[in-house]
Order: sequence, then C-alpha cells, then structure tokens
Amino acid sequence: MASEELAQKLQRRLQLEESGAAMEGEEVAAKGEAAAEAEGDRSCLTASAGAELSAKLCRRQDINEGAAQPRRAAVFNPYTEFKEFSRRQIKDMERMFRLYDSGRDGYIDLMELKLMMEKLGAPQTHLGLKNMIKEVDEDFDGKLSFREFLLIFHKAAAGELEEDSGLLTLAKLSEIDVSIEGVKGAKNFFEAKVQALSSASKFEAEIKAEQDERKREEEERKHRRAAFRELKSAFTQ
Repeated sequence: MASEELAQKLQRRLQLEESGAAMEGEEVAAKGEAAAEAEGDRSCLTASAGAELSAKLCRRQDINEGAAQPRRAAVFNPYTEFKEFSRRQIKDMERMFRLYDSGRDGYIDLMELKLMMEKLGAPQTHLGLKNMIKEVDEDFDGKLSFREFLLIFHKAAAGELEEDSGLLTLAKLSEIDVSIEGVKGAKNFFEAKVQALSSASKFEAEIKAEQDERKREEEERKHRRAAFRELKSAFTQ
C-alpha cells in the first residue's frame, strides 16, 4: 500500500517536472519571438530615421545651392504669396474666379473652364481646355484652384506663357489688367489686351443688374431712416 502511494507521488512529481519544463520552453520561445520582433521594430525605426535624415540633408543641400523649391504654407494667403499684385487686383481675380465657379466648390473644373472661355469669346477644344489646366495644375487634380488661377496671371505678366496658349488668351480677355500698377518684367504686357468682352455677356449683365438693385434698395433705406429721424426730431421739439 505504501509502495503504491509512493509510486503515485513519484509519478505526480514527474508530471509536474515535465509540465514545468514545457512551460519554460514556451516562455523561452516567447521571449525569443519578442526579442526578434523588437529587433525588427528597431530596424524599421532605424531605416525610417535614416530616410528622414537623408531627406533633411538633401533639403539642406538644395537650400545651400539655391535649388530648393519653396514650401507653401498649409493655409494659402494670396496677398503674401503673390506680392506683385495689389490687394485690389487680387480681389478682382477672386471675384472673377467665384463668378465661374458655378459648383461653389472652390475649383474651376473642365466644364466650368469651357463655359468661361465661351463667355470670353474664345471657345477652346476639349484637348485645348485640358492643356490649359495642365499648364498650372500643380496638384494634378485636373481642375483649377484659386491659387492656380492666380498663377495664370502671374505667368502671363511675367511673359512665361506661349503666344498660342489658351491661358494667355484668358488673361488678355479678362477684365483684370495686372499691369496697371506695373508688374516686374511686364510693364506694358497687356497693352494689346482685348477690351472686356465678358462684360457684354448676359450672365454678367444680370449680375451687375442685381448689384445695382441692391445699391438702390440700400439708398432708399437710408433715405427712409433719415426722413424718420427728421420727423421724430420735429415731434420732440
């Protein structure tokens, strides 16, 4: 009886030892995997840090050599980026941009540009319109942002557009004369500018009529307020 009990205890002890050895093996394997994973992470971080450092060094070298491209701020400010234009000129360009941004999404797409050129009296082919956008499409989205729209006049005033460019035609036919106050390198660039064909369009005529109507209503309100004040003053005397 005692020998059976002793045999059971020995067997139990043996099972415990075997179980402990298995757990220890699993723990060692887990630690090995964790170490390998950590080593991999360190390698990735090292590679990432190396690429970032390399990019910074390349950027610094470009700056030293004067070949670095300016980085635009996240918030676009036309008055600081396009300093060659006066505030009034930029406001005029913004009004024109909004006039043809019929989708009110902050962009002039291919169809809106097509309508714009038709209203300016210089219709373009589909390929011609695509080429116009491509000339200033910095983000390759196939449409014109306000900044890219300003680039049209910037390039036109600086003489950077070809004579047969649709963008040059757009700049010449627009009502915005960026040479009024003298743009560097293009003092007389728009002397041959065609006079405001767009102002004769029905669409712009309707816009102007609405503006005149609002001005007239505002003047009438001022007169009514003035008359009321005079009447009130007469009663209080």
